[in-house]
Amino acid sequence: MANPNRGEVWLVDLGLAAKIRPCLVLSIPATGPNDRVLGTLVAHTTSPRGSNFEVSLPVYFLKTGVFDAQNLITVPLAKLVRRLGQLTAEQMAKVEDGVRLWLGLHSG
Repeated sequence: MANPNRGEVWLVDLGLAAKIRPCLVLSIPATGPNDRVLGTLVAHTTSPRGSNFEVSLPVYFLKTGVFDAQNLITVPLAKLVRRLGQLTAEQMAKVEDGVRLWLGLHSG
């Protein structure tokens, strides 16, 4: 079973309606024997809506699209299909800023 690292982008099976799509891992790996085997993710979409909470990043292993900070999901790690790549620290910071903005935690 996958135990992804924060900042990795994985192809994730989100179920029939949401389909399989790339998602960025926000959570840290679960390592304790009593930890739930879950990951919190930000979905990537190729159909942006122009929201203030969408983060566009040019990433060579993804089609043109956005990470949707309003689409935070927590899923069992068994739903992760395949690792696609890793965001840089700078790219990760931009997505984190979008999430903080949506949660009302933005400091700027």
